[in-house]
Amino acid sequence: MNALIDQLTALRLHGMAACAHDLLSARKPPSLTTAIRQLIDAETVERRVRSIQYQMRVAKFPHHKDFATFDYSAAALTQAQIEPFCTGQFTEEAHNLILVGGTGTGKTHIAIALGTTLINNGKKARFFNAVDLINALIKEQADGNAGKIIRQLSALDCVIIDELGYIPFPKSGGALLFHLISKLYEKTSIIITTNLEFGEWVSVRGGRGNSDQLLRWIDL
Repeated sequence: MNALIDQLTALRLHGMAACAHDLLSARKPPSLTTAIRQLIDAETVERRVRSIQYQMRVAKFPHHKDFATFDYSAAALTQAQIEPFCTGQFTEEAHNLILVGGTGTGKTHIAIALGTTLINNGKKARFFNAVDLINALIKEQADGNAGKIIRQLSALDCVIIDELGYIPFPKSGGALLFHLISKLYEKTSIIITTNLEFGEWVSVRGGRGNSDQLLRWIDL
């Protein structure tokens, strides 16, 4: 018994290994067909769990947030407004979402909770603070690696850019950020949280905004 489990573990079939231990220890083992089905199901579940854990690490959320802990009664946003996004359908069409409001209105909580929900549904997401992302774009350009971040993010289903406009940054950084957004357009969904009204985006971008790229503007 131990040799079989060791072989499954060596092959990294951890779900099967755990299930095989239970099957071989059972007082009345199931039929071969049932046992094979249980082994496959166990491995499928194990791989899904490991995939979600990996994608959660890759997403680099600053902390865990979900909708189970979101206080809708204290927000100017209803559950009915959020639920359609939880299906992840907007990422299938590479649509974007902007959450607008002041400090403490729940924008970051919603963005992270949406990202977490997407990952639990098999999607890939990545979280950035806006200033950190802009600094990374400036650095890669200075290092002669321009375009690397865009290529990496184009492979994702959703990119979250948090706190756009809270801390000023160079106009060159704003231009790089909106260049990235234009490259992700119709490829990767973007969720942006900001305290800026749409008319103020010109101060960030250094040019005119593009309202046709927005899926929904939710004012918190």
